[in-house]
Amino acid sequence: MPVYHYPDTLGEACSIMAEGEDAMVYGGGTAVQILLKQGVLFASDLVDIGAVPGLGEIARTKDGLRVGPLVTLRQMETSPLVREFAPLAAEVYGRVANPRIRNTASVGGNLAHGDYRLDPPTALMVLDARVELTSSRGKRTVPAREFFVDFQQTALAPGEIITAVEIPRQPEDAGAHFAKLSSLAVNDWPAASAAALVVPASRGRRQVRLGLGALAHVPVFTRFEIPGDTPADEVVVTAKEVAGPLIDPLPDVRGGSAYKTRLGLVAVEEAVRGSWKERDDERRIPFLGRRRRR
Repeated sequence: MPVYHYPDTLGEACSIMAEGEDAMVYGGGTAVQILLKQGVLFASDLVDIGAVPGLGEIARTKDGLRVGPLVTLRQMETSPLVREFAPLAAEVYGRVANPRIRNTASVGGNLAHGDYRLDPPTALMVLDARVELTSSRGKRTVPAREFFVDFQQTALAPGEIITAVEIPRQPEDAGAHFAKLSSLAVNDWPAASAAALVVPASRGRRQVRLGLGALAHVPVFTRFEIPGDTPADEVVVTAKEVAGPLIDPLPDVRGGSAYKTRLGLVAVEEAVRGSWKERDDERRIPFLGRRRRR
């Protein structure tokens, strides 16, 4: 059985992480407890960071938001700050599993879990989010797009703790949409998911950013630029051409590789069409402002 630790400061937590042979941070614990009971996760020490000040807060910054690792997924879904500054993130966090899970699971633990089917990374990648990592050696930040390095492996080095997720403010004139397709229960892992964010580029063009979940061994990010007056059907065709070669899903009980590939292209179309339409709607009806998802 692992030894439990309850540090009062971040420095103490980092020291324990540095000294433990297989030390692991314990936050919300939704995944850790299950994996420990299943015997597929082994840890010499579990470091509960619940008493460390400041790790459960959502704070406004100069460029956007700073989210502590102990913030729950439900807080991300309902926080007025997140809904104002990063509405796409609020929407995607609100689509994770079910309310019971969202009220327990934490932002940091969700990322550290490293599963390729996670929903939040699809939004964090297109929003240019960065993950702050802290250890006894100091701090560093890693773009969310580079955080997932291999199958169920992240950029977390031994002894490091996720101490924040920094999310830039979502551009007010951006279009955004999230598509999630499940083949089993609606609250199950997705068979395919896609987040799209359309932002202005230079010379009348728009940049389409895509974050894909459950469609490869890691969450995938890609982007492309296209003239701003391109019809939505043509944008969808381009998006599928760009995303298609990156889709290489793992077969499981939710479907085979060919089935998930087809679902992935459907998710890409839904996300891109939704974000392009939202952007067009805002241009036609400017006085309505940003449409806030709930």
